[in-house]
Amino acid sequence: MVEIAKSFKWDYVNTLADEGNYGERGIGKFEEIAKQSGVCVSRSLKIPRSVNDTTFINLIHELLKSNNTAKAVVMFVNEDNCWRILQAMKKLNKTGEFSILASDSWGAKVHPVLHQEEVAEGAVTLLPKRRVITDFDNYFRNLTVYNNNQRNPWFREYWEDIFNCSLTNQPKKRRCTGSESLWSSEVNYKQEGLVQFVIDSVYALAQGVHDMLAYDCPGTHRNFSRCLKNRPLAGEELLRFIRNVNINGSNGDPVVFDANGDGIRNYDVFQFQRLPSGIYEYVRIGEGIFTGNFSLTLNETALNWDKIPRSICSDPCTFGQAKKQNGGCCWMCVPCQENEYLQDENTCVACPIDARPNVNKTECQKLPEFHLEPSSLWFILPVAFSGFGILCTGAVLVIFIHYNKTPVIMACGRELCYLLLLGIFLSYGTSFVMLAKPSVIMCALRRLGLGVSLCFIYAALLTKTNRIYRIFNSGIKAMVKRPGYTSPKSQILICICIVSVQVIGGLTWLGFEKPSTVKIYEQNDYIVLKCKSSQIATIMSLSYNIFLIVLCTVYAFKTRKIPQNFNEAKYIAFTMYSTCIVWLAFITIYFGANHDFKIEIISLCMCVSISATTALFCLFAPKVYIVLLQPHKNVRQAASTSIQSANNKNNSRSYGVTLALPLPSGIIVQNGTVHKEVVQTDNAVFSDSMEDTSSCDEGVAMQVPTVNDINSS
Repeated sequence: MVEIAKSFKWDYVNTLADEGNYGERGIGKFEEIAKQSGVCVSRSLKIPRSVNDTTFINLIHELLKSNNTAKAVVMFVNEDNCWRILQAMKKLNKTGEFSILASDSWGAKVHPVLHQEEVAEGAVTLLPKRRVITDFDNYFRNLTVYNNNQRNPWFREYWEDIFNCSLTNQPKKRRCTGSESLWSSEVNYKQEGLVQFVIDSVYALAQGVHDMLAYDCPGTHRNFSRCLKNRPLAGEELLRFIRNVNINGSNGDPVVFDANGDGIRNYDVFQFQRLPSGIYEYVRIGEGIFTGNFSLTLNETALNWDKIPRSICSDPCTFGQAKKQNGGCCWMCVPCQENEYLQDENTCVACPIDARPNVNKTECQKLPEFHLEPSSLWFILPVAFSGFGILCTGAVLVIFIHYNKTPVIMACGRELCYLLLLGIFLSYGTSFVMLAKPSVIMCALRRLGLGVSLCFIYAALLTKTNRIYRIFNSGIKAMVKRPGYTSPKSQILICICIVSVQVIGGLTWLGFEKPSTVKIYEQNDYIVLKCKSSQIATIMSLSYNIFLIVLCTVYAFKTRKIPQNFNEAKYIAFTMYSTCIVWLAFITIYFGANHDFKIEIISLCMCVSISATTALFCLFAPKVYIVLLQPHKNVRQAASTSIQSANNKNNSRSYGVTLALPLPSGIIVQNGTVHKEVVQTDNAVFSDSMEDTSSCDEGVAMQVPTVNDINSS
């Protein structure tokens, strides 16, 4: 019965037994084996010896209590009480509320289900294996009350009941004629199921007596008789011999007993079913065989259940839930944590830091390393932008080289322009380094490339704006003596010195903090692979460039009112104003990204690329436009062009009311304007170029203050 419950996955059942030897011993043994097998008992109820209809009603109510989740009832109950239990269920209209597993006292008998077939449907019962004993049928059906079975007092009652007659003169009942026969077709004769076991019991008893006498009184028949007279039979001794019997029974199976004196039998398993014809019948659904070990075989296809009823204390836990035991067979389902998997049905275990549980939480899976893939929009957008910028930078470089000897190119300070183009190119290239899969080499290039590329741009711009400021701030003195360190060679040297500070700082940073990669485990479904560097360290590496941007912006602001011909200073000013806005936006986005590495990288790439684009288009587009589309403007202006001071409006210095001071050689005054006498137009004035043939500075010739400007000042 325990094996059947386990086969049906009933791990939580009720038990119901009669008071007395059969019921209490049977259910006690069941509960003992059930406990060892992991089957728990919810309610263990007993039927008292003295009962009435209320007794069974109360038993059903007890089984139906709301806190009882066990729906299977294991019964060791005599057949009469089985019938009354079914009757109580029928009265309470509780058909189908329970799944019944009954012992061999119910077996395949008609009486327990008589007139209760609908309620009993589905009940599973046991019966020791049996077969019809044909010899017994022949013997029994030849018995009559008239000649060969008068010694059995119950046979007369049986005869009167079968033939509905009276062997005595009873009123209202016909008298038996004596011609009745148990072979008659009117008799619904069916061999009782226990006949085989009665026969086997008689044989076992006889064999036990024989073995005991053979043991106690060996020898000839004469000696045996004398021994038997001198040694009366002892009941306990006879029982010992009976328990050791091993004979073949009437059906061919061995008849043996266990240590407790119980017969070891093979069993058939039945289910009470309603057949398609509408008839109720016991259908064999399996068997239990004892051959040293017990073996249960069930044919589940023979069951009349669509699905086996459940009788459990707790519902099974779903994926990712561990059982927290609450008693032997009851539990609560506790979900595993997000990073835990179910090691067994009772234990959640955390996955390693580089792994996460699978969907069903049955095992840990290694997290994939994530970096920006080339197919990602986060990768495509900055790469496309930088690629376009590199093409434009290359085009400008080709144009500058091709038109290298023309006045516009020569007058713009070619050497610094080439350094500026180098910085712009490196800035665009930095995006590719930033977006590449992190490695030690790439991390080192990121640290150096980011700062150095920008430094080339702003070092060149700072050198340009500083030179313009110093020239125009010197006023008329610039005509007498060139300000210091304004020659092309000096400008390149200054620019390189400024850049070298950034290079040395970057190398020092690499020395103190070796470049390396780091895995970030903040995400749930992947590992972020990135270069090991903090936000603060990145900002510190850019701080020098921010300082250069501030200086460039200050100089651009101071030179905003220089003469119209010096419009490159205004382009530089616009470039710096735009750059400041871009970098302010970058700092806000970078620190507000909440450590989202995609936003951090993309914002940094776009900021550098936009800064480079601003410098490229603001500073080089006007020159390319003139060279390609307005070549008539790409000529030298006369060297005698007046040089007007850029600070003639707001200069607080006093040059005197008249030009009474002596003028240098070559300086003349005509119509109130100071002029420099130039003999040859090919001579340089303040050329930004290292070529001696350039006659222009920052694109055009300079003008010095007029006398009226000086007087008004």
